[in-house]
Amino acid sequence: MAKTALRKYERLEAAGLWRPDAEAQRIDVIVSLGEATLTIADMRERVKAHWSLAAIARANPDRLPALYHPDGDPDETLELPGDESEMIAAIEKLRGAIDRQRPHPGRLRLWGVLTSLLAVVLVIGLWLPGAAREHALRVVPAAKRAEIGTALLAHVTRVTGPPCRAPGGAAALAALERRLPPGTGRVRMAVVRSGVPDALRLPGGTILLRAALVEDHETADVVAGHIIAAYLRAEARDPLDRLLAEAGLWEVLRLLATGRIGDAALAGHAETLLKSPPEPLPDAVLLGGFARWQVPARPYAYARDVTGETVLGLIEADPFPEGSIPPPVLSDADWLRLQGICGG
Repeated sequence: MAKTALRKYERLEAAGLWRPDAEAQRIDVIVSLGEATLTIADMRERVKAHWSLAAIARANPDRLPALYHPDGDPDETLELPGDESEMIAAIEKLRGAIDRQRPHPGRLRLWGVLTSLLAVVLVIGLWLPGAAREHALRVVPAAKRAEIGTALLAHVTRVTGPPCRAPGGAAALAALERRLPPGTGRVRMAVVRSGVPDALRLPGGTILLRAALVEDHETADVVAGHIIAAYLRAEARDPLDRLLAEAGLWEVLRLLATGRIGDAALAGHAETLLKSPPEPLPDAVLLGGFARWQVPARPYAYARDVTGETVLGLIEADPFPEGSIPPPVLSDADWLRLQGICGG
């Protein structure tokens, strides 16, 4: 039924207003209906978001303008005016068709999994595990990524211990988040005493920092460098992709069918993250990141190798050589508060 309904609305487009979160301003966008997703792009045709057709909720049924959001994330919204009635009708018809296909209470879970598997195959047209994983990465909304990251964090902190919460530390971390925002999405930073290889970014945007990064250095430039490196690794490979690749095909299908990943898969991935050293990045990539976030590269380089021999490329091509003064990462007061976040 959903597939038949979709053919009628292929290549349908409409104008609307979109915002990524409750504090952002709405922007004019073009909304396109695809095989499995609603694609939202700005007026320069830059894609801003992909919403899964199976996870779209309406905040104001039977009222105009129609207000939609990803299921579980009411802060991200898409507003369609009444004159875009064809797109609104298409979304409502597809939501109804998808809802009728969902398992009803009392049916066997196996039947639900098999039905969801068939839907995935019909949408992506492939049986390959890689294709299913790529499909999941496209359609899983930001709110679900954050939920997965929180579940994974619970397994990670069983080894690292809970995040440090000394007075004043939270405000200092908030200042660091504002100074070093990610290229996309949201970020929440936390400092743990041990177990983390420097800086680790989880699905959903959380970054864990090893306490030594803030306790053993004189300036915030070193921890900023490790945060930038974590951002760049996440840009090179989505942390959720890494998790799903390790978890395997059945966990990908579980995520698509139920919106969850099993505890065993999360625990195994947490162990992998804490045991694996950070993947090396080319100097050119790192230097581009330091220039983008306006942080000097030399402190980070010397923190990695006090002799400078193995990081000479970063030192010599520092976008802020000696004498240049980039914006400070943190004020002196915030840096002192951050250094004491674990009570040291």
